[in-house]
Amino acid sequence: MPLIIMTGIPSSGKTTRTKELREFFETKKGKKVEIIDEEEMIKKAMFDKNSYFADSVKEKLIRGDIKSNVQRLISPTDILIIDGSNYIKGYRYELYCTSKQYKITQCTVQCDSPVEYAWLCNEKRPDCEQYSREIFDGLVLRYEAPNGQNRWDSPLFIINPEDELQYEEIYASLYKVKAPKPNMSTQSQRLSASNYLYDMDRITQEIVNEIVSAKQLGIESNIKIPKYNVVLESSGGISELTRLRRQFLTYSKMQQTETDKIPSLFIQYLNKSL
Repeated sequence: MPLIIMTGIPSSGKTTRTKELREFFETKKGKKVEIIDEEEMIKKAMFDKNSYFADSVKEKLIRGDIKSNVQRLISPTDILIIDGSNYIKGYRYELYCTSKQYKITQCTVQCDSPVEYAWLCNEKRPDCEQYSREIFDGLVLRYEAPNGQNRWDSPLFIINPEDELQYEEIYASLYKVKAPKPNMSTQSQRLSASNYLYDMDRITQEIVNEIVSAKQLGIESNIKIPKYNVVLESSGGISELTRLRRQFLTYSKMQQTETDKIPSLFIQYLNKSL
């Protein structure tokens, strides 16, 4: 699915524009449209929106789930829209690398509403769906606006509240251009051995088991795994370790590496994610 990344400050119209894009692609172009809705994922995780955006750990958890869903849903034919803040440029770059890996076209749609206009829109929401002023202002300050000169934000479509979406231009940017060529950092490689997947599953499970055993002994940081000569800086809960292991396996199935590098790559992934 060609990928559309929505972005903008809180209450800037991202969900409204997402619905307009879905209506266009389904009725005018006959395309199937899948939407990954950040706000719905926050609710499913049983997080309050304001407490969620005040907690970087919770944010990292949902961003990881969104990326996993992108990897699961992405395909060459129909449309995938990420309806969310996507306010971190480094995260948008990660999504770009994912689309490049799968040879999928991508564009960015920025809802560029003035801050006070967005705040007024926020105040019109039901009380249970509003951002607090503190969280709203914090997200505005943290927002890293896309830049059309960056390859991961390009092509960039900037939409003001009074503007009509550039439907045909967005369609052309996804279906009338070639997808970017994967480079060495994103290209999937042929597996080096028939038992590669088995080894990867076994090694990562052994590492998780060692971490769990250390936690049961009260060790929560600098957990050493002597068999593989790696060290985990800080551990998470068992469910979180299981989820991250599953994500790592999904990603690594498409990325060839030598078997002896799996432990260090897995630990690097855990250290970055936890």
